[in-house]
Amino acid sequence: MKLVVEGSILKGLVKIPASKSHTIRAVAIASLAEGRSVINSPLSSSDTMSAVKAYRCLGVPISTEGDNWIVDGCGGAWTIPDDVIDVGNSGTTMCIALGSSALIKEGYVVLTGDYQIRKRPLGPLIKSLNDIGANVVSTRNNNLPPVVVKGRIKGGQTSVEAVSSQYLTSILINAPLADDETVVDVPLLYEKPYVEMTLAWLKEHNINVNYDNEFKKFTIPGKQKYKTVNKQIPGDFSSATFFLCAGAMPNNEVLIQGLDINDTQGDKLVLEYLQKMGAEIRLMSNGIHVSAKQLKGAEIDLNATPDALPMMAVLSCFALGKTRLYNVPQARLKETDRISVMREELTKLGANIKELPDGLEIEESHMFPGEVNGHGDHRVVMALAIAGTILKGTTIIDGYEAVDVTFPTFLDTLKSIGGNAYIVNE
Repeated sequence: MKLVVEGSILKGLVKIPASKSHTIRAVAIASLAEGRSVINSPLSSSDTMSAVKAYRCLGVPISTEGDNWIVDGCGGAWTIPDDVIDVGNSGTTMCIALGSSALIKEGYVVLTGDYQIRKRPLGPLIKSLNDIGANVVSTRNNNLPPVVVKGRIKGGQTSVEAVSSQYLTSILINAPLADDETVVDVPLLYEKPYVEMTLAWLKEHNINVNYDNEFKKFTIPGKQKYKTVNKQIPGDFSSATFFLCAGAMPNNEVLIQGLDINDTQGDKLVLEYLQKMGAEIRLMSNGIHVSAKQLKGAEIDLNATPDALPMMAVLSCFALGKTRLYNVPQARLKETDRISVMREELTKLGANIKELPDGLEIEESHMFPGEVNGHGDHRVVMALAIAGTILKGTTIIDGYEAVDVTFPTFLDTLKSIGGNAYIVNE
C-alpha cells in the first residue's frame, strides 16, 4: 500500500489518539489483577490488540467493544494456552507478556511475532527471568523469538542491561506476583521515562517497589496483588510528535489536543527539542499550539526518546546549520534500524545526512520529492509522510499499512489539517 503526498500547508486542530504504551500496560495490569477492570478510551490499534490477544490466550476474558474495554483479570492464574501467542509487531507486548507467561504454574507457553519481532533481541530479559526461577528458551538458541516459557518465576537476584526499557518494565510488572522477593541490578538503562511510566502504574496500584534515585537497583517484594484498573488513557506523545514537528515547519500552524503535559511519557521531551531549535510553542487551555519559526540546528540527546528519531531527523533537514541527534543506539533495535533507514530514505529526497554509531548528523538540506520506502516501520512511514507535505511536488511512500500499529487514523488526521495525501493500493 502506497501513500501519495503532495506539498501542503498544514494548519488546524489535531486530536491525538490514546497512548499505546499506557494502553498495553493497562491491559497487562488489569489481567494480573483479580476482578473486573475498565480501561477508558484506550488506543485501538494492531499493537494494542496484540496485547489483548496475548492475555486472552492466557485465559483472561477481555471485551473490546465500544469506547471502553472490560478486563476480568485472574490474578496471574493463567490457563495453558491452546495455541502459540503471536504478538504481531508489538515489542512491548512481547516483553511484558513474556514476563507474565513466566508466572504460569504448569505447562508451556510459546510466544512469537512477525518477521520484525523475530529479529528483536530478548537475551537480557530471558537471562533475568531464568535467574529468578523461570525456564525460558529461544527456539533457535539465538536469544530471539520464538521463545518457549515454562514457569514459574520465584524471586531472587538478577542483573539486566536494559538496552530496551521493556526488559526492566517486564520484570517490574510481573515480579510482584512471584513467591519471593526479587532484586534487580541495572548497570545500563536506556529510555528511563518508560520505566518511570511503569513505576507510576505500580504506585497507583499499591505495588511496593524500592529503588535508588539512579535506577541502578530495584527490590520487589513477592506475593503482592494488583488492584483493578479504572483509568482514562491519556493521549500519545509519541504519535503527537509527528504533528508537533509538522507545526514547526515552514508556513504551518497546529493546535494539538488530547495530551497531558504532566504525564510520565518520555516523548513530551519533544517540546523541549522544538524549543531548543527555535520553534514557537504555547501551552494553552485548549491544547498545545506550535507555529513555524526559522529553525536552527542543535545538539539533541535522544536516549530517552528513541521513537522521536525518525521525525526529528526530518525536522532537522529544515534547520539552519547542523543538527546532531545522538546517544540513541537502541534506535537500531526497533522495528527497523531507524538510524540507517532514515539516512537511506532521506538521502533519496536530497538530505545531507551522515550516519553516526549512535545517531545522525544532519545539515540543512535542499530537498526534493521522490519515492521512498517505509521499511514496514510505522514511525518511519509517518515521518516521511510529513516530509512529503513540505516538499513541492509528489512524494510516494511505500508500506503505508504499517501505521496501523499505533496510529490507524493518521491519514484522516493529516488530511483534516490540509494534508494533500491519498492511498494507492497496489
